[in-house]
Amino acid sequence: MIRDVPDLTIVPANEATCEDIDAIFGIRGYPARCRCQRFRTTSEEWWYAPIPVEERIFRMRQQTDCGYSGSETTSGLVAYLDGEPVGWCAVDARSEHLRLGQTPWKGRSEDRTDDTVWAVTCFVVRTGFRGQGITYQLAEAAVEFARGRGARALEGYPMDPEPGKTVTWGEIHVGHRRVFEAAGFEEVTHPSKRRCVMRIDF
Repeated sequence: MIRDVPDLTIVPANEATCEDIDAIFGIRGYPARCRCQRFRTTSEEWWYAPIPVEERIFRMRQQTDCGYSGSETTSGLVAYLDGEPVGWCAVDARSEHLRLGQTPWKGRSEDRTDDTVWAVTCFVVRTGFRGQGITYQLAEAAVEFARGRGARALEGYPMDPEPGKTVTWGEIHVGHRRVFEAAGFEEVTHPSKRRCVMRIDF
């Protein structure tokens, strides 16, 4: 069951201001540096000649179309609690993510260019608002968002750590298995000890 967070509102990211998205990602730590570009850049841009944070911010603003409520495209969802921006979920066509690694493909014959399959690749909850179930509601909203935008399926690639094992934010930003299960996803494959592929077919 999805954890209900009273007074939480979730909107497509283009309906949020760029300043609200900036507030969620903050100015320190992994989210501030990544800006949800880890899976959307080439290996060259990420590892060998990393693009600067300013360029990542610029790209994210282009991808979300933040501040343009009439836009027909965006790359995620933004959560507000009592009007305060508190959470982010990346949800977009899987083909938009250039560098998903082997997790989605191991043991599968999926067409990597099929843009009717969408993917949830990242969650960020603002410091001070974590532990309230916001990620659960973002995952649920992502399902309806993808379905409403014409996706035929939605995937996630969450962590499935052993009981009692801690996972750093740098890993858990892809989500925890139980978050996807609560939103109705089912396991497709378990390609590594701590990662699985979860999916909903519409």
